[in-house]
Amino acid sequence: MKTLIAILLWFILLMMCWPVALALIFILPIIWLLLLPFRIVGFTLELIFKLISSILLLPFKLLKVA
Repeated sequence: MKTLIAILLWFILLMMCWPVALALIFILPIIWLLLLPFRIVGFTLELIFKLISSILLLPFKLLKVA
């Protein structure tokens, strides 16, 4: 649904100001590529924190089951 809304908004922008819409086609992939390392670091940190919390909470989970 978000993709459909984005496409519709882009077509509205294309009708109102076509140079900006065409520039947006070229600028957005570059911005996405620049932000990709931050997403990878965020995903890695999230996994590390989940691993640490699972290791720390393991004794409590074992005691609760037994």
